[in-house]
Amino acid sequence: MKNPAAKALILLFVLLLACSVSAHAQGATNSINNSLNFGVNLPTQPKDIDVAIRIVFIMTLLTLAPSMIMLMTCFTRIVIVFSFLRTALSLQGTPATQLLIGFSLFMTFFIMAPTYQQINADALQPYAESQITSQEAFQRASDHMKTFMLRQSRTKDMEVFVELARLGPTTPDQLPMKVVIPGFILSELRTGFQMGFLIFIPFILIDFVVAIVLMSLGLMMLPPALISLPLKLLLFVLVDGWTLLVRSLASSFDT
Repeated sequence: MKNPAAKALILLFVLLLACSVSAHAQGATNSINNSLNFGVNLPTQPKDIDVAIRIVFIMTLLTLAPSMIMLMTCFTRIVIVFSFLRTALSLQGTPATQLLIGFSLFMTFFIMAPTYQQINADALQPYAESQITSQEAFQRASDHMKTFMLRQSRTKDMEVFVELARLGPTTPDQLPMKVVIPGFILSELRTGFQMGFLIFIPFILIDFVVAIVLMSLGLMMLPPALISLPLKLLLFVLVDGWTLLVRSLASSFDT
């Protein structure tokens, strides 16, 4: 055969066959206690099994942590409002996306601090001191997060997912997380778009006035955005826009 790859495959197959025949012959001559084990040795002690389950749970939690931070906290509303602001100012890459996401993340930590402190006091610390089980700690932490999400959500949005889940009349404290989380996300999207619309209004008026003035002067070839952009930036700086926006976002959450 002229193909080197085919020769290599045939040679590898012959070597594997020879090794298997040799191992089989050696196993026949040795005692019956000698055995070959393929796989993973699973823990047999209850303590080792509990530690393994905890490690798997922690790894799963770390995998889902980014989604939990984005969807179960105030991060969604903040990043939506910042995106609307950048679009309203007609700025494509300033501020950078990484900067907006980082600022949104730190604002999320600031706004969610009271909820995190309650979770730490009622769930994490008692669990670390072996006063409660892991199931109780998870239930207490979930209750605090559910309280936060229900406080920020509209009743109409929750009713949509209650109807879809066919739960029937249910009190807010009895709602499962599979209903609370999507209802909270829907409310955050709605609130973020409402705040973004209010941000757009003054900047749209500036674009409208600049376009009318340029048309009245006969400057049809001059792009209106070239004139309106400095005016919008000037207005945003003069009214201390960043401070007003951050203050409005922080006060919009009932913590």
